[in-house]
Amino acid sequence: MIKAAVCFAFMVIVAAATEAGAADVPEPDGYRLGDYRAPTPATLRGARAIGTDESETIWRSHSASFVDVLPRAPRPRDLPAGTLWRDKPRANIPGSIWLPDTGYGELAASMADYFSKGLEKATNGDRARTLVLYCLADCWMSWNAARRALTLGYSDVVWYRDGTDGWLAAGLPLQDSAPEPRPGE
Repeated sequence: MIKAAVCFAFMVIVAAATEAGAADVPEPDGYRLGDYRAPTPATLRGARAIGTDESETIWRSHSASFVDVLPRAPRPRDLPAGTLWRDKPRANIPGSIWLPDTGYGELAASMADYFSKGLEKATNGDRARTLVLYCLADCWMSWNAARRALTLGYSDVVWYRDGTDGWLAAGLPLQDSAPEPRPGE
């Protein structure tokens, strides 16, 4: 009972903070180039911006491809030889494909190609398939990635604004995941 109450309170706080901040944030003309963990707009021209209830409905219907774009910290270059490195685990929406580091405002050519190929894999090459992009609440990475998917010709792009924060707050299942191998891995 206490766990449910805490979960509900967290969900209300996330939703209220997201809605309050979104009303004041205009859509930029281009990609967001920095300060990626900040309030985001309520909309994305050309795409649908949705909340957790609609995301869950789409997920349960198996009618879309879900893509997580949360960055993944690289192994530090200056670790002494023999140092054990463990990647930070990521739990995402079950059935998602994880394309880390593809939500930055500017992508190297290799990462842009990685993103494009990842979306092709997620949608089986069907650019009309519904594509739901997400990361965390108040994260411009998913906004940028959804905008980028539009420029790649995907016609049914959905931006799940609250990402795994909203999903977790609603008590929905998350699944440990591994990212698609990045260029050079």
